[in-house]
Amino acid sequence: MLHTTTTLPPASAAFESTKPEWLRLPAPGTRCRFTGLSRGTLNELTIPCPANDHKPPVRSVVIRKRGAVRGIRLVSYDSLMGYLDALAHPEAKSSLAS
Repeated sequence: MLHTTTTLPPASAAFESTKPEWLRLPAPGTRCRFTGLSRGTLNELTIPCPANDHKPPVRSVVIRKRGAVRGIRLVSYDSLMGYLDALAHPEAKSSLAS
C-alpha cells in the first residue's frame, strides 16, 4: 500500500482566501457558522428595532424582487466582525471616541 503525505496551508490562511463578503441569515433554529449567533440575534443587530434604538450597529441589505414583501437579508461580514471585535475590546472603541 502506498502512503502519501500532503501539507495543508494553515487554517487561517485558507479562511482568509475564502472569507465571505456577505452572510445569509441562518435558517430558523440554527446558528451562524462564522459567529455562532442565532438568527434572532443577527436580526436584532441588523434590523432597526427598539432593542438597538432603531440604529442597527451592523450593516445589512435586503435583496427582493420588485413588488415582493419578503426578500433575502444579507449581513456584511466585515461590519459584523468589527462590531463583535469592538465588544471584545472596549478600550479600542473608547480611545477612538477621544
